Amino acid sequence: MLSRTASQLYWMSRYMERAENLVRMLDVTQSLSLMPQSRGAATELAAPLAVTGSLQAYQAKHAKFDAKRLFEFMALDLDNPASVLSCLRSSRENAHAVRGQITAEMWEAVNATWLEAKGLPKKLSGSPSAFFDWVKERSHLMRGATVGTLQRNDAYCFIRLGTFIERADNTARLLDVKSQLIEPAEDSLQPVAARQDSSAEFYAWSALLRSLSAFEAYHAVYRDSLDARRVAELLILRDDVPRSLRSCAAQVAAVLPEIQCQAGSLDAGRAPKLLAGQMALKLQHADIDAILETGLHGWITHFLEESAELSSAISRAYFEAH
Repeated sequence: MLSRTASQLYWMSRYMERAENLVRMLDVTQSLSLMPQSRGAATELAAPLAVTGSLQAYQAKHAKFDAKRLFEFMALDLDNPASVLSCLRSSRENAHAVRGQITAEMWEAVNATWLEAKGLPKKLSGSPSAFFDWVKERSHLMRGATVGTLQRNDAYCFIRLGTFIERADNTARLLDVKSQLIEPAEDSLQPVAARQDSSAEFYAWSALLRSLSAFEAYHAVYRDSLDARRVAELLILRDDVPRSLRSCAAQVAAVLPEIQCQAGSLDAGRAPKLLAGQMALKLQHADIDAILETGLHGWITHFLEESAELSSAISRAYFEAH
């Protein structure tokens, strides 16, 4: 497989996953900003902009923060390269370039998503929740078509690789935003029921878990009220939760050895395999109390740095001409 083709397959899936992750982030951000005991709607609404590096671009177009402007900028603005529609467009462009490597069902899913998306701003500008649900459904359709129809070859591996790297990045960033903006630092490890403002805390944690489709998993595992320690443990260390960091890292480590094409030399894929294996192993043996003791924000920052290093290693090994 050509390096360019591998890159386009990888980024096709990353952009589709990113679009889904963006609406999940916007959904939880808007939910938290509406809470009467939040730290400030403007602060929470600015969080997705800071996470995606779009804060300065937003401020250049809008004088203040509000939910409507944020939705239009982060979801519908094609001039913003980090918006949901921009991600859907980029996913479609990459899919068009590799039509010979994907199935007809996959192409129809991603192409129809973009064609329909172009007409959505007028239809859904006043209904963010409907837009969020639509994007998640289209992403699920694309993923289902991939799993259900594509031959298990290098194309499939690069698609899955892009999905899991993007998903891990999103889970880490969402958990980081939540832990900084909502959770009181002085009593973060106490059960929600034992703290003041437990109602607001309950809905805050619920919003985060629902945004990552992990609400039901939490109650199936713990069968108890929500608390910060258990939410962090679920989203970081549970290998049976699809969007947890451990699960995503394990998937990346499993996919990389299955890739047969290696540009340049037989050792081209050694660096990303080593990094992915180390990341998966650390998460497999990590302890949530040790993570929280060192500081959740600092730990997530380090994880994101390692994830970025792995992404760079994958690009050098498979996507760059040798």
